[in-house]
Amino acid sequence: MPVITERGRIDALDVLRGVAILGTFATNVWLFAEPGGPIAYLGAALTDVGVVETALRTLSNGKFLALLTLLFGVGIELQYRSAVRRGDPWPGRYPVRAAVLFVEGLVHYVLVFEFDVLMGYAIASILVAYLVGRSERVVRAWVGAVGAVYVAALLALTALLLVTPGPPASGGASDPALTASWPEQVRLRLEHFALLRAELVLIVPSAVVLFLVGSRMVRAGAFTEAGTRIRRRLTAVGFGVGLPLNALTALGGPDLFLLDRYLVPPLVALGLLGLGTSLVLRARRAPGPLRCGLTAVGRTALSCYVLQNVLAAALCYGWGLGLAERFAGAGPWFAVALWAGVSALLLVAAPLWLRRADRGPLELVVHRLIAGRRAPAGVSGRAGSGR
Repeated sequence: MPVITERGRIDALDVLRGVAILGTFATNVWLFAEPGGPIAYLGAALTDVGVVETALRTLSNGKFLALLTLLFGVGIELQYRSAVRRGDPWPGRYPVRAAVLFVEGLVHYVLVFEFDVLMGYAIASILVAYLVGRSERVVRAWVGAVGAVYVAALLALTALLLVTPGPPASGGASDPALTASWPEQVRLRLEHFALLRAELVLIVPSAVVLFLVGSRMVRAGAFTEAGTRIRRRLTAVGFGVGLPLNALTALGGPDLFLLDRYLVPPLVALGLLGLGTSLVLRARRAPGPLRCGLTAVGRTALSCYVLQNVLAAALCYGWGLGLAERFAGAGPWFAVALWAGVSALLLVAAPLWLRRADRGPLELVVHRLIAGRRAPAGVSGRAGSGR
């Protein structure tokens, strides 16, 4: 059995989810730190940046999003097991949960952030909900088929980038006017919906594979005391294979962007999952402030994911404090400071919130929309919950 706390939660999952949330922000922070925001960032996305910035981006690019995706799949598996234990039909009301998640993502995209992942998670989770209880043979067939098509598509697109001349550098791509008005940002997101949501084509198949892999990690015992061997294998693959490949794709320049962002990071994420789980299981001392903060962020993952983007937008955009334009000449260090400041705030705020409630604020809203009533004390946020 997994190592479970007195509240019925799997300790390692909360810590890893907290790491994944803050790590995902370490990727997104570059979008907010660009004068003009994510839309302006697209104009320079396939251009070379400095060595320091390349190294900093490589540390987070795609890896923590892949880790978060694996953990979402773990959550689906735990929900499935919980339904089986109760004798409830599956997927039961899960499509309703997925629909609510999709609406959350759509609102988040329109009002806050162009590169929301919740919509992609919602779409992929519908298919996975119907697959998670199937036989190993069926699941492996789906993982193999979807994974093979996905890899082939990424390699083909990368080959196209390699043989196609890149666009000329644009010195005016970072236009701060793009963030001067919040209503104008909303208009641009709606007007360019197809372009800005094109990433879903890459997120959804990747999420299907990683959700199913996360589900099977639970069945393989990766989160139990007896799962040492599988965690060692995950760590070896992630850091022995994934990291060297990641170094190559990072050094390969903008033409290898798709491989660097979508193909290699899941391998590193497997290493993070194996190593992180082992460290939590081996811990014998009482949790310190950092682990308590990460655990709380993990327990309020949806709320923290949205809040960090809201805070970054208010700090960076012209309709807020406009710090992205003010510190445009600071190089990568403004993005680093922004990530550190917002992360520190979440690490403090999340534990304080959980002193008063057993779920994050958005998690409470979602639960009441799905359940239609307040859950009994001690039930919410348990190992079988989805987030």
